[in-house]
Amino acid sequence: MTVFKLPDLGEGLSEAEVLQWHVRVGDRIEVDAPMLSVETAKAVVEVPSPVSGTITALHAKPGDRIEIGAPLIEFALDGPPADPAPDSGTVVGHMPAFSEDQAGSTTLEAAAAVTAPRARAVPAARALARALGIDLGALVGSGRGGLITVEDLMAVAVPGQRRAEASPAAALSPPDGSGAEIQPLRSLRRTMAQSMSASRAGVAACTVFDDADLHRWSGGDYSVRVLRAIAVAARVEPGLNAWYDAVSQNRLLFPHVDVGLAVDTPDGLLVPVLRHIEQLAPAQLRAELDRLKRAARERTVKAEELRHFTFMLSNFGTLAGRYATPVVVLPAVAILGTGRVRQDVLAIEGRVEIHARMPLSLTFDHRVVTGGEAVRFLGAVIADLERHE
Repeated sequence: MTVFKLPDLGEGLSEAEVLQWHVRVGDRIEVDAPMLSVETAKAVVEVPSPVSGTITALHAKPGDRIEIGAPLIEFALDGPPADPAPDSGTVVGHMPAFSEDQAGSTTLEAAAAVTAPRARAVPAARALARALGIDLGALVGSGRGGLITVEDLMAVAVPGQRRAEASPAAALSPPDGSGAEIQPLRSLRRTMAQSMSASRAGVAACTVFDDADLHRWSGGDYSVRVLRAIAVAARVEPGLNAWYDAVSQNRLLFPHVDVGLAVDTPDGLLVPVLRHIEQLAPAQLRAELDRLKRAARERTVKAEELRHFTFMLSNFGTLAGRYATPVVVLPAVAILGTGRVRQDVLAIEGRVEIHARMPLSLTFDHRVVTGGEAVRFLGAVIADLERHE
């Protein structure tokens, strides 16, 4: 018998949820044929078979959450396995393998080298520890073999977090007869809860508000104009198009602008990344924006399209709302929110006029961004939005 364990799916993920099995006990399967679909915090992944053989046992059912390295499926092999370690917990076929300590999607490459013995942690936990200034060496991991997980970090950053996550039913007991339904957070919503908690614990958030007067516009695409304005503002104040590492107290300034787009989906918040917006023409920006939003809502967005944003944008005004306090996601240092464009009555040189105005909310990490830098960035956004074209 050969036991296949849930492989490391990359991106610093510590677990996945079984969505659907494509095989049953007794079925024969060929190497690289799809065995099951799993949902991670970022995508739906098809896991291929590492061998050819007959299925003898399934160790999970749809809806179960499984840690990386946990037994998943057992085979009776057709013959000697080509790989001497078929249960090593890596993905075979078309999917790349990752080690536990490989740099994750939010690891700050400019961080100082660590000379002390390296604690074992999933990449996402390592990146979060750097952002929050937490010493991994002082923690005891709850994962397999003492591996430090994101949940371990959150238990330190937000007291009571692990207890609340471990027993949600005890924390949420609906009154008898209320008809209320307890829904454990899954995939994207669990990740959102962890990310927002980390932001609250680790970011000195400050938000400034203003409006861009669109009266001179002759028409145009709001989202594309906002993206262009962000690219312009990043040249004026590059300190907001950056990452920050609280441990080394270094910031990393980027010459390009990769914008993470906060997309609302039925499963929760997803943030695909629009690359090099400073190089794209308006038509290219619109096409790429539409493609990423569609892929996010269909959960077909690629893993590499969900990492390494240098700035964030939330177009919440397309739904409702004028101003907000959008949340900075580590290791980035700023996020711009755009509210619903409205007709405002203004006093202009002694006259009363009605102008279309776009509300803007800029949240920044005050640990590394000064108030002056933030308002200059916002001022550059407004100046570009108010240009007549």
